[in-house]
Amino acid sequence: MENQFTEIDRCDDIFIHEDVVNEVKKNMPAEEMLYDLAEIFKVFGDSTRIKILYALFFARKMCVCDLAAFLNISQSAVSHQLRVLKQARLVKFKREGKVVYYSLDDEHVHKIFEQGLKHIDEKR
Repeated sequence: MENQFTEIDRCDDIFIHEDVVNEVKKNMPAEEMLYDLAEIFKVFGDSTRIKILYALFFARKMCVCDLAAFLNISQSAVSHQLRVLKQARLVKFKREGKVVYYSLDDEHVHKIFEQGLKHIDEKR
């Protein structure tokens, strides 16, 4: 098997910049916070959930029926994905009479999604 690293992937001279390493270590969030961050990024790894987030990003609020029609999948499948998004605190819901509306949890989620779209668009 060929070496998967190119010359640019490693240092020619081994010299550890201890000040940089120590500063990063000092500012590293707690392991639990890093775990939670990794879990959020996992949730973004499913295209159906991304479509739901986009719909809520664009429309601001939608019910399960609307999301099922938009995605052309069952309400049960939408509910399952919404449960995952709620557990990750990416969406919230509000009951209005007999209808439950979903929206992005807060402005942070809106910004994360917006920045992701901008990043992808500028790379094209």
